[in-house]
Amino acid sequence: MVLYVVGLGLADERDITLKGLDAVKTCERVYLEAYTSILTVEKEKLEALYERPVMVADREMVETEADVILKDADKVNVAFLVVGDPFGATTHTDLVMRAKELGIPVVPIHNASIMNAVGCCGLQLYNYGQTISIVFFTDNWRPDSFYDKIKQNRALGLHTLCLLDIKVKEQSIENMARGRKIYEPPRFMTVNQAAEQLLEVEEKRGEKAYTKDTIAVGMARVGCTDQVVVSGTLEELVTVDFGKPLHSLVIAGNMHFLEADLVRTFAVNRETFDKHAVILEH
Repeated sequence: MVLYVVGLGLADERDITLKGLDAVKTCERVYLEAYTSILTVEKEKLEALYERPVMVADREMVETEADVILKDADKVNVAFLVVGDPFGATTHTDLVMRAKELGIPVVPIHNASIMNAVGCCGLQLYNYGQTISIVFFTDNWRPDSFYDKIKQNRALGLHTLCLLDIKVKEQSIENMARGRKIYEPPRFMTVNQAAEQLLEVEEKRGEKAYTKDTIAVGMARVGCTDQVVVSGTLEELVTVDFGKPLHSLVIAGNMHFLEADLVRTFAVNRETFDKHAVILEH
């Protein structure tokens, strides 16, 4: 039979496509990947619409127990549900490869993800460079490998989508070392935290990849009815209240004047936006 890898979109149970819904309703087992992103509703809402029980698949299950997910998928239909689009994370590609090695047919069913819905901020999708991830800093781990990619993007005048860290069912180093199955409370990086960390890295590196006055756009709950989009300098975005997760951030490159016209409508302060935005006239 088939392993369906089904994109769920960005917001709630009703974002699934009709094709995806039809596929899920044929499946004997349905798994929900629950660590690279989250929906705004509990799995019970999905179960009610899909008319199937939904099993939550955490990182440990997907990365070390893929055989459980794929069991008998050559005899019955199995669905693996992914928030956003099926191929938004390398973990999902790994599962597809394992299925193919076992001779199990794989059918991906695509949906919206932050990679294309980010267009809501006004910056045109074909003007983006490399996407980066920003993780939570700790006392002794403050990685800045993303800095060089931002620098490269901005040298080309391109925008940078920043995917912000999510910690779901994560263990502390102590509990991991002691083999204790005790998990930390979920944490979701905010635009404010991301902006603060970006400014810290620039202060350390000092290569002017960006500055406190660089224009950026913060977004929260993209695709939801209470979606928030706010543009401003990185320094301004540190203090904006974006509300509940999930958050994303875009560091603007050079803006076409039509891009700037739309991004300006989201500005914290239009005067500072006009002062610091790099706007092309053609």
